Amino acid sequence: MSIRKYKPTTPSRRNMTNLTFGELTKTAPEKSLLVSLPKTGGRNNQGVITCRHRGGGHKRKYRIIDFKRNKDGVPGVVKSIEYDPNRNANICLINYLDGEKRYIIAPKDIKVGQRIVADEATDIIIGNACALRNIPEGTLVHNIELAPGRGGQMCRAAGAKAQVLGSEGKYVLLRLTSGEVRKVLGSCRATIGTVGNESWNLINLGKAGKSRWYGRRPAVRGSAMNPSDHPHGGGEGKSPIGHDAPRTPWGKRALGVRTRNKRKASSRLIVRRRPAK
Repeated sequence: MSIRKYKPTTPSRRNMTNLTFGELTKTAPEKSLLVSLPKTGGRNNQGVITCRHRGGGHKRKYRIIDFKRNKDGVPGVVKSIEYDPNRNANICLINYLDGEKRYIIAPKDIKVGQRIVADEATDIIIGNACALRNIPEGTLVHNIELAPGRGGQMCRAAGAKAQVLGSEGKYVLLRLTSGEVRKVLGSCRATIGTVGNESWNLINLGKAGKSRWYGRRPAVRGSAMNPSDHPHGGGEGKSPIGHDAPRTPWGKRALGVRTRNKRKASSRLIVRRRPAK
């Protein structure tokens, strides 16, 4: 998907860019796959803000996405490629031969009218899904399960992918975009190809108001706060932060510092960690 630039008719338009949405083939979503999506404003069930800088934004409906790809052996046809306001990747509407309709994440270069299928072992074609142990080395995959039957949890964002490096016993080695090499059970499923809409990270919002449309509220810099509100606060004028490393509002080290728990159970599945910043 290409990038559209605007004429500088206003200061905010001068640097604003947007996607052309040329590959989308349908604007109205499938009503049977829509559910309501109430807004939380970043608050939990006790009304406490647990995720800051959330609120407002355009009203959305949630599209039910098939992350499990468990409709084994039933071919489906790509009916349309649509926009999804809840993620940066596009989605595909699949019409299966038995009459059922499902949404999946749209892989790169998928076409309307293409036939796809999910099974334990399938042809290595973009959009097909099968077990990792049946995917040859060097293949790019996305929507990867971490536990069999749980549904895809890795590589679901726009442009995301992982490469199959080989097998090691009951595990399959995957190289993620970050450079990390990780083991995943060979019985876990993945979808062939790369997630589409990879140009998404190149857009420039251009103005603060567009960020509000996405439901993001302003964020105040810690150095502009008082010492009681943030570890970076206080001092006269533009003072340094006064710490060996940047801190979160709660005093935890941030910005590039490794914070992963060494005793985490899944650490034994990481063969090579991603490079340090």
